[in-house]
Amino acid sequence: MCSPWHSQDTAGPSISQDSGRGPELRGQEPPAVEIGMGLTGFGVFFLFFGMILFFDKALLAIGNILFVAGLAFVIGLERTFRFFFQKHKLKATSFFLGGVFVVLIGWPIIGVVLEIYGFFLLFRGFFPVVVGFIRRIPVLGSILNLPFISAYMDKVTEGNTMV
Repeated sequence: MCSPWHSQDTAGPSISQDSGRGPELRGQEPPAVEIGMGLTGFGVFFLFFGMILFFDKALLAIGNILFVAGLAFVIGLERTFRFFFQKHKLKATSFFLGGVFVVLIGWPIIGVVLEIYGFFLLFRGFFPVVVGFIRRIPVLGSILNLPFISAYMDKVTEGNTMV
């Protein structure tokens, strides 16, 4: 007799334990990842809205907390700590988390500047992938392929590898 987790019926969605995160439906994200995507999305929204409203301290603080919590939900706590606290990323992490702290204590403009600098240092290895993806989008790709913008994008993304 088959266990309920390894159904032989192909008519409906099959359940597997391939990912090591417990039983889940194939082709669907586990609930923690879905929650994390929502938290990260709301975090980005609150950060953007806080900047639109002249660096509102409360919205920026909520956005920071939601963004970091969402990131931890999406990739997991252990991988989040490994990503932020790699030896070669300590400077970037200190700027990013220091900016979050400065926003939380009440200096939003200085904190956001520190966060942006730390964010670019942390995620600069992903920029070539993002630029390559955007270049394949019809309208945005044609804008990025304009001569002066293309030269700048090539200069910004050269030498950066995903680490």
